[in-house]
Amino acid sequence: MKFTVLTLFPEAFKSYLNESIIARAINQNQVLIEIVDFRNFSENKLKQVDDYQYGGGGGMVIALPAIVKAIHHYKTPHSKVYLLSPQGTVYNQSIAVELVKSNEHIILICGHYEGFDERIINYVDGLISIGDYIITGGELGAMVVLDSCIRLIEGVITSQSLTAESFSNDLLDYPVYTKPLNFEGHKVPDVLLSGNHQKIDEFRKTEQVSKTKKYRPDLYKRYLNKIQGEKKYGKK
Repeated sequence: MKFTVLTLFPEAFKSYLNESIIARAINQNQVLIEIVDFRNFSENKLKQVDDYQYGGGGGMVIALPAIVKAIHHYKTPHSKVYLLSPQGTVYNQSIAVELVKSNEHIILICGHYEGFDERIINYVDGLISIGDYIITGGELGAMVVLDSCIRLIEGVITSQSLTAESFSNDLLDYPVYTKPLNFEGHKVPDVLLSGNHQKIDEFRKTEQVSKTKKYRPDLYKRYLNKIQGEKKYGKK
C-alpha cells in the first residue's frame, strides 16, 4: 500500500517515520510513504502558496494552483485523495479499516494557516477530521491516519494483536499487567497467575466490557446494539 502526504512542513514527519512499527513496515517494504512539500509546485518565484482572502478577514489562505498541481502530479486511477479538515467525517477505526480495504494509494493533504481555498473540495474524494478541536495544521491528523492504517496492513503486526486491540470489536482493550506482582499495595489479579487460559480469557472479556461501560458508554451502547443484532439474526 502507498501513501502520499502533501504538506508545507515535511520535516514534521521525519522522526515519526523513523520509529517503531512504522519504520519497520517501511524497511520491510510493507508500505511506501512519500512526504511531499507541495510548495515546490508553486510557480511563484518566492514559492509562496498563500494569499489574502477575498472579503477581508485575518489569516492567509492557501491558494489552489500549487496544491492542485501536486494532486495531478501524484494522483493515478488507483488513488483516493483526502483532505484533513474540521469539515470532515470524524475519523474512527471503522474508517481506517475501510481505507485499507478499499485503496491501493491514498493521498493525504495537510492544510495550514486559515486553510485552503474552499474550491479545493472539487479536487478531493473526501474530508477527514480527527476531532472537534483546533490544531495548527493537518500534519498531526495525517500521522493519525497513517498510523492507524499501517497497523492494519497485513503482516505489519500479528493478527492476534489486531483482534485484541481497543475498538476492534467496539470494546476497549483488556487491562494488562507486568512485574512487580505487588506495587504499593496494588496487586496483579490472581486469575492472571493461575495458568488457566480459559479463565484468563473469560476475565479479560469481562474486563473489556466493564471498562468500556465505565469509560466509554458510547462504545458500550454500540457494542450492546451489535450483540442484540447478532442474536436477532442468529449470528454467533
